[in-house]
Amino acid sequence: MNITLIGYMGSGKTTIGKLLAKRLNFDFLDLDELIEKKYKQTIPEIFKEKGEIGFRKIEKEVLEESVLLPNTILSLGGGTPVYYNNIDTINESSHSVYLLTPITAIVDRLNQNKGTRPLIQHLTEENLTEYVGKHLFERRHYYEQSKTTFNTKDLAPNDIVELLIQHLQYQKILP
Repeated sequence: MNITLIGYMGSGKTTIGKLLAKRLNFDFLDLDELIEKKYKQTIPEIFKEKGEIGFRKIEKEVLEESVLLPNTILSLGGGTPVYYNNIDTINESSHSVYLLTPITAIVDRLNQNKGTRPLIQHLTEENLTEYVGKHLFERRHYYEQSKTTFNTKDLAPNDIVELLIQHLQYQKILP
């Protein structure tokens, strides 16, 4: 059994994923980190060299390799479910969880680390909220195809993990 965390960048996938993996005694993998390790380049370097389309092809390849690993929590990039047939691959091979996060929380988090996120590095603070809102509207269709949607509003990371585990146990996804 593996669980794949889906959501917009800054929604807490990595933070929640690490805590969830520790709590369940699963492995934790971050798709972007796997890409960087395999290609020996940072995500911004890959974007610069290959463009977004080239990056998305690499992302699909690494996703297909990693989504099959057992007893793993896999944290995806925000755009991963949107491209190619990735959402189908994710749902066929794992239990997908969409971390539904308020736009205000996302924007606050992204403003703190824009330098590591190539798609938003150039945006002013004023434009970031509009950019995130537009993307969430466009990606919502894909995110909502997740097997579970979990609203993280006003919850601390540890609380999210505990409530998510309870929810997945209730759904009989976890023992």
